Amino acid sequence: MNAIITAVELMTASAGGQPPVLLDVRYQLGGPPGRPEYEAGHIPGAVYVELEGELAGPAGKDGRHPLPDLAVFGAAMRRAGVGSSGDVVVYDGGQGWAAARAWWMLRWAGHPSVRVLDGGLAAWRAQGGPVTDGRTAVREGDFVPAPGALPLLDADGAAALARRGLLLDARAGERYRGEAEPIDAVAGHIPGAVSAPTTENVAEDGLLRPAAELAARFAALGAADGTEVGVYCGSGVSAAQEVLALAVAGIPAALYVGSWSEWSSDPSRPVATGPQPG
Repeated sequence: MNAIITAVELMTASAGGQPPVLLDVRYQLGGPPGRPEYEAGHIPGAVYVELEGELAGPAGKDGRHPLPDLAVFGAAMRRAGVGSSGDVVVYDGGQGWAAARAWWMLRWAGHPSVRVLDGGLAAWRAQGGPVTDGRTAVREGDFVPAPGALPLLDADGAAALARRGLLLDARAGERYRGEAEPIDAVAGHIPGAVSAPTTENVAEDGLLRPAAELAARFAALGAADGTEVGVYCGSGVSAAQEVLALAVAGIPAALYVGSWSEWSSDPSRPVATGPQPG
């Protein structure tokens, strides 16, 4: 199944006899909470889901956005109306990072049919889609997480993959090179990782680049046929968008959820700097 859905396709699906469950996952790192924005205006039928607290566990030694407790995640999904079957569409304000984290969490936890609204709420509005305020009341779903449907990396696995396959660093190039580090205590990248800023997966109109363009981009970075691919970022959120882009390109990839925030917290782990993988 395609990992993304356009605004026009969502309008058609929402008007059908079995509309998808809609999850609003607006989130900004260091920004204001997303719930007030949701309550001020969201796609009709959408339920708000918190990235911090429902799609991620508490920050700590495992990183800023580690995997959440599965019981908490499952309860949040059921409360939002997610069932064990049926379509789910997730969206955010347009950046696509938080929505991709929700997509990845649900797919990893075994849900068979999840798509990201390409371009998020901005694309929906651009197509004349309606918005409503307040909160949405939904019937509780019956989704129970069954983790393991998508590949997952820990720190040791990411280090090994960087040597035997292709480990992509989805952060901005200056963070990869170690020239700037606005969040974590150490600057640089995992030795062997290749710089692949996730912002380059998106065109000027805010939509993901076409599948052929994405495939060409990742091939140029080393994702040849049969190459094992993994992705990390700062805390496992923007990297989920890169995993999504890879999926659109037809390339399966593992996510290192702990990412640089976990890796750099352990002084025993090596750090590379500069433009080369190291």
